[in-house]
Amino acid sequence: MLRFPVPEQSTRFTAKDVERLARLARLALTPEEISLFSRQLADFLAYAEQVQQADTSGITPTSHAIGAPTELREDGVTPCLPRDLAVSQAPEAARGAGLFKVPRVIG
Repeated sequence: MLRFPVPEQSTRFTAKDVERLARLARLALTPEEISLFSRQLADFLAYAEQVQQADTSGITPTSHAIGAPTELREDGVTPCLPRDLAVSQAPEAARGAGLFKVPRVIG
């Protein structure tokens, strides 16, 4: 397992911050969990600050870690699946109207 050195605990992330986030997320946390999460989040933020200090001035920005090229295909007009065929293979379709029936998702 890869382990990173944990820098000294930052005091910028407090138990009060964890309580506020828990309330916003509607989570019920025990005092032990609040203490644990505040330490863990403070350590994480301190480590992120340490990583931000790395000198990257000589490194070319990339959009992919290994520099893989993005292969795009040419756009072209192709025939689509005939509606009657698509509707005939759909469960519970309104075949006469040429429509698909889907479960209600709103109200």
